[in-house]
Amino acid sequence: MKALILEHYNESFQLKEIEKPIASKGQVLVKIKASGVNPIDLKIKKGQAGHAKTVLPAILGIDMSGVVEAVGEGVTHFKPGDEVYGMTGGIAGVHGTLSEYAAVDADLLALKPKNLSMREAAAVPLIFITAWEGLVDRANVSEGKSVLIHGGAGGVGHIAVQIAKAKDARVFTTVQTDKNDLIKKYGATPIDYKNTTVEEYVDKYTSGEGFDIIYDTVGGEILDASFKAAKQYFGHVLSILGWGTHSIAPLSFHGATYSGVFALYPLISGKARAHHGEILREATKLIEAGKVIPLVDQVHYSLETVVDAYNAQEKRTANGKVVIDIDEVTHESESNLLFS
Repeated sequence: MKALILEHYNESFQLKEIEKPIASKGQVLVKIKASGVNPIDLKIKKGQAGHAKTVLPAILGIDMSGVVEAVGEGVTHFKPGDEVYGMTGGIAGVHGTLSEYAAVDADLLALKPKNLSMREAAAVPLIFITAWEGLVDRANVSEGKSVLIHGGAGGVGHIAVQIAKAKDARVFTTVQTDKNDLIKKYGATPIDYKNTTVEEYVDKYTSGEGFDIIYDTVGGEILDASFKAAKQYFGHVLSILGWGTHSIAPLSFHGATYSGVFALYPLISGKARAHHGEILREATKLIEAGKVIPLVDQVHYSLETVVDAYNAQEKRTANGKVVIDIDEVTHESESNLLFS
């Protein structure tokens, strides 16, 4: 099979012919149809993501969709021919999705939503799992809660907005004004964070009380602003970028709580992987019910044009999640093609 190999950080990928894997106990062999690109993929390639515990040489790619070709011993909930998706590798020495096949832990998979294409499904796993772990697992989002999502038009953000709405929360999000129509389509209220202070939007939308749940997908100063916007005594702040130096005094004086979200942990540690499969089963329900719609860039990429896909992600020229079509790879005689 063909796979993209990263042998050295900040150097070119190599497209090579390697041995097709075999599904061992607890695994599923998947013919990969599409691979979603995430910001962390770019950081890993540059050697800037030590927390991902990458082991070189590596096959990158965290998200995928595909068709089950074979199941290993002990796997009873999938069968050959099933269309599946998941967040299955690309870090910590786990075989990634920039390849034609992968033998993956069955616990990480769920049946693909019937109303999504393979490309659309490959865009979902990491961003949905991250959004769900914050809003549902940590903050217990529910009907009537006021939820502020920072960066609601981004990858995790736009999914978080839709999950919160599906839970009947009152949803607000900070976005650039050119994204207002998108946010309103999701049923949320956009906030012009560039021309509105924290105090102003807290007063306007919560009568000065603060938000029940705040999900920061941006980090830095936005996390500091989140501490100030939390509801007195009952507020809960979440962040996917909670590193750096921050003063928690505003949070403490509000009597609010904080949770960090690190969706890569099950892949890195091998623990709690079944929960990712559970979350994706919930994703399938919401997507098939029309309550969550992933925003996917319409430009098609392949293993041979991975450079263009990564550039679109890095330069933010894509309109939605960038996805690579794996099943479009060509099997020419050269097996050592380079991709920067």
